[in-house]
Amino acid sequence: MKKLIESLSPNERKILPYLKEDINEICKKSNLDKVSVLRALEYLQNKKIVKISYDKKKIVELGVNGALYNKKGLPERRLLNILSQKRILALNEAKKQSSLSDEEFKASIGALKKKALIELKNGKIIFNANKEEISKKSPEESLIESLPIEFEALSQEQFQTLKSLQNRKDIIEVKEEKNIAVEITELGEKIKNSNIKSSDFIEQITPEILEKEKLWKGKKFRRYDVLSPVPEVYGGKRHFVNQAIDYARNIWVEMGFEEMTGNMIQSSFWNFDALFTAQDHPVREMQDTFFIEKKIELPDKKLVKAVRDAHEKGIGGSIGWKYTWNEEEAKKAVLRTHTTCLSAHTLANLKKEDLIKGKKFFAIGKCLRNETVDWSHGFEFNQTEGIVIDKNANFRNLLGYLKEFFKKMGFEEIRFRPAYFPYTEPSVEIDVFHPEKKVWLELGGAGIFRPEVTIPLLGENIPVLAWGPGFDRILMDYYEIKDLRELYKNNISQLRKMKWWMK
Repeated sequence: MKKLIESLSPNERKILPYLKEDINEICKKSNLDKVSVLRALEYLQNKKIVKISYDKKKIVELGVNGALYNKKGLPERRLLNILSQKRILALNEAKKQSSLSDEEFKASIGALKKKALIELKNGKIIFNANKEEISKKSPEESLIESLPIEFEALSQEQFQTLKSLQNRKDIIEVKEEKNIAVEITELGEKIKNSNIKSSDFIEQITPEILEKEKLWKGKKFRRYDVLSPVPEVYGGKRHFVNQAIDYARNIWVEMGFEEMTGNMIQSSFWNFDALFTAQDHPVREMQDTFFIEKKIELPDKKLVKAVRDAHEKGIGGSIGWKYTWNEEEAKKAVLRTHTTCLSAHTLANLKKEDLIKGKKFFAIGKCLRNETVDWSHGFEFNQTEGIVIDKNANFRNLLGYLKEFFKKMGFEEIRFRPAYFPYTEPSVEIDVFHPEKKVWLELGGAGIFRPEVTIPLLGENIPVLAWGPGFDRILMDYYEIKDLRELYKNNISQLRKMKWWMK
């Protein structure tokens, strides 16, 4: 018990003598606010000094308008008093004389009509009530005068009246009241009766205490309970998707890559044509792509001609698509369907010395496609893009870069499968092995850009290693998310529980 006494905080000691009082009295006599008293009681309960019980009950109270009507009378009562003198009155005149707002006047008319005290004819109110009906209190008036009252104590008639008044603004409020009962335990009685003085314990070390020996000599430091449960504190942190993106970005930078950035809105020229995607390809249909009602001017004529020739006649040994390339189709604005359009921009802007030295670029960003949203598909997704421009680059280099990146992302087993993509040849699909589920996860594609892409953009056929796997599947696997939509919901409870991205 001695150790328990030494662990009591100043606030716990302050309320000890008044534990048999109600909460309001404890606050008054201890000079503490309600929050401090309740917190101290919780600590005392953890130490088995008191037992706390809660009793919840509903209380029916007057709202803002209800308090006003309790003094001035309900709107229908005020209107009734005016009508009792005139018997017949035009609607506009009745509203003017009653000084009621539009909402109050309409509610009053409805209430009086429901009770058959008035009728409306030709824009006039006709009064039908007798003196006895006028003088009699309505159920609504009786209920308002009886408030506050416990919800459970309402009679059947009062309950029906309550339902009627709740449809009207701020007349009645039903609030939940929580009563707290404190019971002192046998241990609590012993501690309460012990002679405890706050001055016997030191709460914290201060410079003054250290300077003056008499302030600490012969006294004890209060014991601190470090085992009692405390409220969880959620510190600020980056969104888990942004954490993962930052991590991947750092990996590419460590591997010597420069970041590519660009707009979400691109012309079809950069999003499709520069990447040798035929203008009649299904991916360019409204079902797959978000188009915007505007046109974007094309780049310089030399580049446009080179892309046109690649499509119409072929280039670097190919025969092209054998159709008439449409410049207006290339001007159509789209929400980018992949980050590969950034690679096309980057290649077109390289200088001669860059081609000689070789360059490496990456991008991580959002893409948008016209997909039906479900657990595995979304109209937006994250993609990580990469290109390596090097005259000596080869297919083995491509596989090496991809292995290194995914290994750093936490995947030990990676495999590659032959695949087809419109703007790379040879091409591969990238799979990583999930050790717990014992399955291979498909992440996306890679390859070497075709001559129809590199020659128009670079002026010569230089090997360009390229990849663009989806990034969201990596996130779903790491965070054990079953539904893709959870990545974008921003549910605060989920965000608080999400573990930090660590590999």
